Amino acid sequence: MDTIPLSVLFIILFVLIVLSAFFSSSETGMMALNKYRLRHLVKDKHRAAILASKLLEKPDRLIGVILFGNNVVNFLAAAIAIVIGFRLLGNYGAAASPFIIAIIFIIFAETAPKTYAAIRPEKIAFPSAYILTPLLKLCYPIVYIINKISNTLLIPLGINTDNIEDKPLSQDELRMIVREAGGAISSNHQNMLLGILDMEKVTVDDIMVPRNELVGIDLDDSVADILEQLTHCQHTRLIVYRANMDNVVGMLHVRRVLRILSRKTGLSLDELEKLTIEPYYLPEGTPLHTQMLKFQQQKRRTGLVVDEYGVVQGMVTLDDILEEIIGEFTTDIQTFNQDIQPQGDGSFFVDGGTTIRDINKQLDWNLPMGGPKTINGVILEHLEDIPEAGTSLRLEGYIFEITQVVDNAVKKVKIFPLPDGSKIKEE
Repeated sequence: MDTIPLSVLFIILFVLIVLSAFFSSSETGMMALNKYRLRHLVKDKHRAAILASKLLEKPDRLIGVILFGNNVVNFLAAAIAIVIGFRLLGNYGAAASPFIIAIIFIIFAETAPKTYAAIRPEKIAFPSAYILTPLLKLCYPIVYIINKISNTLLIPLGINTDNIEDKPLSQDELRMIVREAGGAISSNHQNMLLGILDMEKVTVDDIMVPRNELVGIDLDDSVADILEQLTHCQHTRLIVYRANMDNVVGMLHVRRVLRILSRKTGLSLDELEKLTIEPYYLPEGTPLHTQMLKFQQQKRRTGLVVDEYGVVQGMVTLDDILEEIIGEFTTDIQTFNQDIQPQGDGSFFVDGGTTIRDINKQLDWNLPMGGPKTINGVILEHLEDIPEAGTSLRLEGYIFEITQVVDNAVKKVKIFPLPDGSKIKEE
């Protein structure tokens, strides 16, 4: 190299730094590619994405060719740097050149290129794929030997590069992707997607109308009472039973009985009973996604939830399940908040039959959901007794003040969130 001018050596060194930066950024860019976006681009016949995807199918070969090229370039650069240092400053220059070239390479060939590639992986990886693909073919014998040796060393660690499979996303990972989608997915669509994912965690018990709130027609009542009930009924589907809810005759769609009500001959209980359809029962604890499929298969919209003894516990409709995905159908805020009424002092009047799930969703609270489903149930379980109006308790960072008790159940409660939201132990 003594005959090569210094200017030429500096040019060669500059080129080697650029090549080192290329290999370093290519490695980071390839590994930082979003594999789901990459698959989408491959499906759209994106040429660079197809090449990058093929390279990533064998990551050991990709890393092998990049590291081989990078190390060859780095060693050549170090050798040239020593020659330049010796020719400029003699032995002192030759001794100092490795430290100087190391700093230069760390900044310009490692840190800066890799940082850029990590932030903009596609801008680096896709153009690099056009270079790395033929380079891998050219250096394949050397890369093959390198990979064979390194892969053999990985076998004792339980890693077999011949059987590399992508692990499927877990539910929690998929939720995180949806939440971090940002502006790519509107907030409404994010909530829908999260609602679908949450259906496996939610059962019919969480959304059913409880037994004590069910509205139905008792065939043991007088015809006049039944007519009055049908005339002023606010529901489209009613349970028809005898004596009590455990003797269900069927389900009645109010629209089917309008024809009878318009006749002058009046209402016949036998004819009313014939208009009912056979009730559809479903066991408590059924996950929502399972029940939605069953509704679809059975061509049903309403089902009665029963416990292990066959006793009716409540009712679930297809609309209830859909609301878990798309939110409340109503746009009337007063209707939506009718069981949860905010007060001026920051507290909330809550109906005792309101479910914990609805309160947590509507107010973004963290009341415990592992036990009873309603506020009434949580209070009764905690106190282990039926409280009197005026009783107060602290639970999970909230103060509960019972304002009304009816028929051995908490009807109304005033809830105060504690300022710091801390959980206070009961004495």
